[in-house]
Amino acid sequence: MTGKNVESDDRQAGFGIQGLDDILAGGLARDRVYLLEGAPGTGKTTAAMSFLLEGARRGEAGLYITLSETEEELRGTATSHGWSLEGVDIFELVPPESLLDEQQQQSLLYSSDLELGETTRMIFESVEAKKPRRVVIDSLSEIRLLAQSSLRYRRQVLALKHYFAKHGATVLLLDDLTTDVNDKTVHSVAHGVIQLQELAPEYGAERRRVRIIKYRGRRFRGGYHDFTIKTGGLEIYPRIVASEHRSHFSRTAVSSGVIELDELLGGGIERGSSCLILGPAGTGKSLFAINFAIAAIDRGERAALFIFDEELGLLYDRMGKLGIDLEGLRDAGHLVIEQIDAAELSPGEFAARVRRCVTEQKIQTVVIDSLNGYQAAMPQEQFLILHIHELLQYLNRQGASTFLTVAQHGLVGEMKAPVDVTYLADTVILLRYFEALGNVRRAVSVIKKRSGRHEKTIREFNIGDEGLTLGEPLSGFQGVLRGVPNFVGQGSGLMGDPGA
Repeated sequence: MTGKNVESDDRQAGFGIQGLDDILAGGLARDRVYLLEGAPGTGKTTAAMSFLLEGARRGEAGLYITLSETEEELRGTATSHGWSLEGVDIFELVPPESLLDEQQQQSLLYSSDLELGETTRMIFESVEAKKPRRVVIDSLSEIRLLAQSSLRYRRQVLALKHYFAKHGATVLLLDDLTTDVNDKTVHSVAHGVIQLQELAPEYGAERRRVRIIKYRGRRFRGGYHDFTIKTGGLEIYPRIVASEHRSHFSRTAVSSGVIELDELLGGGIERGSSCLILGPAGTGKSLFAINFAIAAIDRGERAALFIFDEELGLLYDRMGKLGIDLEGLRDAGHLVIEQIDAAELSPGEFAARVRRCVTEQKIQTVVIDSLNGYQAAMPQEQFLILHIHELLQYLNRQGASTFLTVAQHGLVGEMKAPVDVTYLADTVILLRYFEALGNVRRAVSVIKKRSGRHEKTIREFNIGDEGLTLGEPLSGFQGVLRGVPNFVGQGSGLMGDPGA
């Protein structure tokens, strides 16, 4: 998933990885030397193969020079992704034990037995023989060990750079950072530096991210970008920059499907705005959000639900008892619904899924239930706020109405949310339990709406077989939002009270 649809032109050597080419503003400038670094397992070989295969697709000869992996291992990696390496030559620098093999046709090298100059000569000879437009050298760690000193290592890297500059090849140097991770020699020599990282959270799957450290003479998308390694290669999710995405739409009010709730909201929720539904567990936050999605479907639109906390089977069953057939709407193509596993999904990948719904499926109503689950995917709260801000801004500028839920700690009295995003949302709906006449009841109020006026009242609501119903404003109570109100009026105003 990309921020923009970027296609590499003939002046650039793209990776064929849409997200990475987007971050690089189209790809790599040709006839330069680049560094791709990262610890073992971060996806360097997969990215390098994608780079050469993209060249082969464009009719450009590619050469993979390997000092660390065997040709069989490389072909096995390609097979695991369903790739054919047709159009890509592999030059394997192998240990001297293969001297015993009469079938061995290639030049031989083992880093501990031959000098650095011989290594460089063998690389040059392979390039002279194949005349490639794209070259991958894997890996610099072997050359660094042969050099034995920083000065000699730098000279050899410079020799490689000047040689390839004369031969019109775009070169990708791989570094697995297994020797001296503080050696920045190649950083200063390379035209650009791409860094892959793997993070191991205390719980859940590993997280991978990519960062462009340097790219001479080119604006690129800075910062860290999440990515995954899947069958078929790397899938990179560029960090959202909301200011890059603008569209024109009418900011009309959209209905919730419940007349009394629309009245409370001053006519509804404006298209292209965000609404936060806040309250303790069990108050009906999911139902409020889903009502907006159902109302959108009733208008002939499509909606998307991203569920973090609740198992889908339970949600289907629970909504079915309220007269809402989520499975039927999904099967009919009116509703996209995804179960999100916060332990297995990075925030970048989640944002990419949401964006794909808006850009590819033209969905204009998005429900995220809940931000508590989203926070579990991003323990660093300050970064969660930035992620949410950019995602909401992006969705707003695409004309999508976004509904988010947050579960507060506690049931009555003063309650706190695990993350405060009330200042980011355009509208905030507050749900509360309160006790009255010996029963636990539910109340709803709108405490914020940027785009217009709204009722300042508090209304009781019920959840029954007919779904969500709201009563008239509660005018006879004070302290409803605290949970233990005082009756100060003539009539209670409570739903179902014959004296109301």
